[in-house]
Amino acid sequence: MAGIDDLFKGNIVTGLAVGVGVAILAPVIVPVLASVGKPLAKSMIKSGILMFEKGRETVAELGEVFDDLVAEAKVELEGAGMAPTAGAAMAAAQAKPAAEAAETQVQQGDVA
Repeated sequence: MAGIDDLFKGNIVTGLAVGVGVAILAPVIVPVLASVGKPLAKSMIKSGILMFEKGRETVAELGEVFDDLVAEAKVELEGAGMAPTAGAAMAAAQAKPAAEAAETQVQQGDVA
């Protein structure tokens, strides 16, 4: 296969003929390529936008599914008594001052 370099190495006349041919045909070929290229570019951009929007929808749906799974897992843990509830947290908070008061009484010697 002959490359473009081969055309210019062999004969100057051949190189000049190719150059003149390109110069003559360029004004004809460029508008044809532009008329084909512009709709092609627009369709590629439209496809990209549609794919982006579909991807956003898919990610949002996956996020909702994940949130649902997390909520279900929390409910199951609370039902099994494994997760700390607000009541347990309040009881622990109330027990702390009582334990501190008892310790203070022991230190002061008030406990009989």
